[in-house]
Amino acid sequence: MSEKIIEPQRKRLPDWLKAQLPRTKKFFKLKSLVQKYGLNTVCESASCPNIGTCWDAGTLTFMILGDSCSRACRFCDVATGNLNSPNPDEPKNIAETLSKLSLQYAVITSVDRDDLGDGGAAHWVETILCIREKCPEMKIETLIPDFQGKMNLVEKICVTAPDVLAHNLETVESLQSLIRPQCRYSWSLDTLRTAAYKNNMIVKSSLMLGVGEKEEEVIRAMKDLVGVGCQILSLGQYLRPSPRHLEVVEFIHPDQFLKYKEIGEGLGLAHVESGPLVRSSYLADQQARAVGLA
Repeated sequence: MSEKIIEPQRKRLPDWLKAQLPRTKKFFKLKSLVQKYGLNTVCESASCPNIGTCWDAGTLTFMILGDSCSRACRFCDVATGNLNSPNPDEPKNIAETLSKLSLQYAVITSVDRDDLGDGGAAHWVETILCIREKCPEMKIETLIPDFQGKMNLVEKICVTAPDVLAHNLETVESLQSLIRPQCRYSWSLDTLRTAAYKNNMIVKSSLMLGVGEKEEEVIRAMKDLVGVGCQILSLGQYLRPSPRHLEVVEFIHPDQFLKYKEIGEGLGLAHVESGPLVRSSYLADQQARAVGLA
């Protein structure tokens, strides 16, 4: 008789981690358009708790280069493997969808595609150019990969001049190898530095908390981000997507998030969006306006 596998009990969520459910016609309009054009959103693929809040407000984050990632970060709910060739129609389909939404601000991200010769950089460039052509007044935030530390590929995206260039540090230096073993802390800092100092861009990053980091390590990471020219930082609570993912070590109290916001802005970050349900693209347009983007 086979032995029964007992999954560990999931930590009970505190009251401050309750998210709003989808409820408006705008949410269902967005969902219909995404399905019509066969597009992917990180809101759905990464099981974001803010999907109701953001989609009800008419904002979403498109995920390009497919719905499967070449990496296997232990916190992420995006699928790994089954890496199909990028859809050549995706850039124009995203631009077409955005043109129907009457948005002033769009966020584009992607899976990592280390299997592609250029990591998907050319596809990124085409997507941005298609959006510029179809939606010339729209502000664009690009949440890009680290391209395995190949800054010439990061430069290709910088040349298209997105209004905000984002790349997520995700966690403190000591936990990088545990949480995202195929990434490097230095690659992330180099990506942000290239955008900020070589291309004079508004630069943004994000850290998830509750995975075992110490307060002094968070402060060290914020100092590192300031040092490479980062202006916007999002801080949020890690939530375990499934029993096969990294366990939550601690639920960070909202008061601690407020403390980190005050510390970060005191260190020189222009804006810190900090709270249990904050994610890198949460209220992205408002974050950008906070640092002067019209």
